[in-house]
Amino acid sequence: MGIRYVNRRLRILSTALFLVFVLSLLPHNSIAKRNPSRSSLLMKQADSCQRDLYRSKKRIKYRHNWLRCIKKYEVVQKSYPHSPEAPWALYKAGKMYIGLYKYSGRDSDLDRSIEYFRRVTKEYKNHRLADDAQFWIGEIYYKYKRDYSRAYLEFLKVDLKFPHGDMRMKAQQRLDNLARILSTKSIQSEKQKLRNTNSRPVLVKDIRHWSTANYTRVVIDLEAPVKYSSHMLKGIPSKNIPPRLYIDLKSAHVSADFKESIPIKGSLLKRARAAQYDENTVRVVLDINSISGYKIFHLYNPFRIVTDVHGGNKKTVKKTEKRLKAHAKRSKRKPKRGIKKAGSPNLKLSLARQLGLNVKTIVLDPGHGGKAPGCIFGKIREKDIVLKLSKLVAKKLKKRLGCKVLLTRKTDRFLSLEQRTAFANVNKADLFISLHVNSYKKSHKVYGIETYFLNMATDERAVLVAARENATSMKNISDLESILNDLLLNTKIAESNKLAHELQHSIIKTLKRRYSRVRSLGVKQAPFYVLIGAEMPAVLIETGFITNPTERRRLLSTRYLDTLAEGITAGIESYIRSIEKGYGG
Repeated sequence: MGIRYVNRRLRILSTALFLVFVLSLLPHNSIAKRNPSRSSLLMKQADSCQRDLYRSKKRIKYRHNWLRCIKKYEVVQKSYPHSPEAPWALYKAGKMYIGLYKYSGRDSDLDRSIEYFRRVTKEYKNHRLADDAQFWIGEIYYKYKRDYSRAYLEFLKVDLKFPHGDMRMKAQQRLDNLARILSTKSIQSEKQKLRNTNSRPVLVKDIRHWSTANYTRVVIDLEAPVKYSSHMLKGIPSKNIPPRLYIDLKSAHVSADFKESIPIKGSLLKRARAAQYDENTVRVVLDINSISGYKIFHLYNPFRIVTDVHGGNKKTVKKTEKRLKAHAKRSKRKPKRGIKKAGSPNLKLSLARQLGLNVKTIVLDPGHGGKAPGCIFGKIREKDIVLKLSKLVAKKLKKRLGCKVLLTRKTDRFLSLEQRTAFANVNKADLFISLHVNSYKKSHKVYGIETYFLNMATDERAVLVAARENATSMKNISDLESILNDLLLNTKIAESNKLAHELQHSIIKTLKRRYSRVRSLGVKQAPFYVLIGAEMPAVLIETGFITNPTERRRLLSTRYLDTLAEGITAGIESYIRSIEKGYGG
């Protein structure tokens, strides 16, 4: 019996080994079909959890039940990020946070939903769910947060990033509706009331500054828009109290660990101080050494308040302010439909020509960078094109003109718009040129090159271009125009206008020598954030449309960019020669 038992065990073992050998020879897919992947099983469990939750009127009211299902989706993506189920897991988790918000009312749930959708658009940007996720980001801002300006931008990304996606038409419908909302005064009034009645005070996040001997820019960063007012106080020498400029921020607060006193280098200001003045007001104080004038304005997305402080003769400043008020009355006008090009520059000698000022330092500003890619078409990004172009222009300017050329950024890094202008002021630039790539979502047939200088917009499309480059809404542009009259100097406008015309003419002339179908869209004016506060002639060049097939292909060509750089260099040289000629005459 012992021998038979042993033989039977040996036969069973040999049969098992044979089956293992045969299975190892079978194709992997045939086994996989019989044994679903672990990610698929986990996904089914998460879907089942969600289904059961939605069916139960009792369980759906409790937060922990929602989070348990969301956690299951998180496990799928975290454990198997490259599986087919991973993007679906993130997307469904995002949708569940929207569902949870309807019961919790917590803004943090909406923020978590946006976070999941953004991950889909970034980590799985080629997946068919990417445009759906981007659409839902816009929907959250539109339907739940009622931040119409931000919603407009998010829906616009659907069109720019996913032009072939199935959500494009829905996004376009939302954009059309939002355009009407943003232009309706009654809706804007309701939004203002909502902000005014918001019981939660806005956090003052940071205070930044840049300085030279005759210029200082101070920026106050806030988490949301606030109303503010400014006042100047005289110093009391007997008590060793310096003159102060203070800004009161309504419905605001500072955190307990906020740095109250910030020393500022330079001869104009001593320090910036911020503290809770009363329960609803934060007061930011600038202690003054000696200044001749200042300007305060605000920018959006994110909201920040900018203070530019200047040195110099006080009589000159008063004359300038008198001139500004006269200019403001002449300049007030609403944007019109159609394209109206900026007028030709006044041939009468400006202050720069009268003084014979020369150009020694030029600042080139490659638009966007880092987390701000600019216009996108597939894998093509505006920030990469303009950085390459700026380096080519810099090389040609140094070789041809022998002047000092600085770039606001030399790598793919993010800079705020006000930081770029401050960079030019701090480095005492004689010219400031910001380079960008255009886009037009309604038609791929639109193409051409246009150059802008800072002023009120004279046509509707100029407003749209400014809104896109400022990363803000048309409403915010309208708000900005109301304060521009206090910021614009006639001399700077005239010089910027002249520089813009010289650049536009030279670029088109140079390109036409080598390329066909080159179109000039002319010189225009619009309120660009990046040009505000520039103390030198400043322009913004839209070098072509990424949405146009021909110009897109050319902008990816080093040969074309080199020719474009040659045109920009020739335009700058022509402008400098016109200064010398005007002075010499």
